[in-house]
Amino acid sequence: MKRPIVVGMGEALWDVLPDGKQIGGAPANFAFHAGQAGMDARVVSAVGNDALGSETLDALRGKQLNVEAVARVDFPTGVVNVTLSEQGIPQYDILQGVAWDNIPFTPQLEALAREAQAVCWGSLAQRSPVTAATILRFLDAMPSDDGRLKVFDINLRQQFYSLEVIEASAQRANIMKLNDEELVILSHMLQLGTTDVETQCRTLLSRYALHMLVLTCGTNGSYIYTADETYFRKTPLVQVADTVGAGDSFTATLVSDLLRGTPIAEAHEHAVKVAAYVCTQKGAMAEWPNE
Repeated sequence: MKRPIVVGMGEALWDVLPDGKQIGGAPANFAFHAGQAGMDARVVSAVGNDALGSETLDALRGKQLNVEAVARVDFPTGVVNVTLSEQGIPQYDILQGVAWDNIPFTPQLEALAREAQAVCWGSLAQRSPVTAATILRFLDAMPSDDGRLKVFDINLRQQFYSLEVIEASAQRANIMKLNDEELVILSHMLQLGTTDVETQCRTLLSRYALHMLVLTCGTNGSYIYTADETYFRKTPLVQVADTVGAGDSFTATLVSDLLRGTPIAEAHEHAVKVAAYVCTQKGAMAEWPNE
């Protein structure tokens, strides 16, 4: 049986951590974990015509990722300087004017959009007009069948977001994912007019006609809201190495299970367990154990 095509779209870059550099970027992380979940995972991004760009492609291929939709452009390959708090929480210094700010829209991308069963993207890659336009064109080219998942994982970073970007993406999504800190920011930006978390989430759900809203709250658990149900799962207590990529692994696991027709509660439980495991490993692209 043909595996569903699942796309991570946006930044592919190097996270430069205190102990060295690691391949990453939320969409690339998402695609990597979707691949581990058994999907036909594709990365849509851009790297430079430089040595680091070639190293990026080699690293992604080494992670068993399909990089046919990663363009080579005349901008430097993206780098993020990452520092970790004592609790392993990352802080990012994201360099600008890089390759993934300049992802071109091509006939190949349009064809991929028509085939994709799921796509996940965020706000960060839309900080530049070129990539923002490419992402929106991809979403508009992707059919809106009931079974296709368009996942806006908001992923607010530094000052790289705007009301315009968030609204344009939310209007095209059928699943939105955000964390508790992002919900506070979004509540002010969108003037949700309440401090009650569930009311805020249900307002977003109805305002953008979403099928599902996912709210992660770190060690305080995670919620999935649909029109009729609320699901909650506790966060397992684990020894944290770092949290880089944990949210992306959560999203990838949830999306992959939903594409298989797994009930939401079961998919949610699986996503929580995978994310907790990834927190025990260093780096964003931790390989899953068989169990």
